[in-house]
Amino acid sequence: MTLCSENEMRNLIAKLERGDGDRDAIETYLSSHPDDPRLHFMLGSVLVEQGDAIAAHGALERAVVLAPEFHIARYQLGFFELTSGEADRALSTWGPLLRLSDENYLRKFVEGFTFLIRDEFPAAVVKLREGVALNRENEAVNDDIRLLVSQVEKLAQTHAPTNMADEGDKGDTDQSATSVLLGQFGASRTQH
Repeated sequence: MTLCSENEMRNLIAKLERGDGDRDAIETYLSSHPDDPRLHFMLGSVLVEQGDAIAAHGALERAVVLAPEFHIARYQLGFFELTSGEADRALSTWGPLLRLSDENYLRKFVEGFTFLIRDEFPAAVVKLREGVALNRENEAVNDDIRLLVSQVEKLAQTHAPTNMADEGDKGDTDQSATSVLLGQFGASRTQH
């Protein structure tokens, strides 16, 4: 496995931050370093922003296959799956993150999303906030989670547990309020 040098990665990241690079820039690096999971992760993030869901999923999945311990890539893959309506797949992808230390922000985020999937809003908010408090690595992810928490709190106010139980009787074809929220959130956010 040949990885990009740190200098190459810095140059690529600087190029992307300046807006000089995109999918083509990453794919150029991938042609020389096809097994670099960081490049697949970056490509997946760009593809999500461009709305190419199928290719984005493939790139994020490739990053995790190449580097199963690449935790942020695993988290983002699971989040992408969740916001694409594949909660079971997301939970499976995230499984290894639940074995991380109880002081790991990614574990807290996954625990929060697990509660959210079950429409357990107060517990979800607690875990997501705990993750934000622990995350000192990626402020952009914290910003996304804070935005989601505010939306979850609004959702919790409009869908009291008794209302959710009533809605559950509508049949299997209806989406839960959480599914709708995550679908909207996934469509509007950027990957980091």
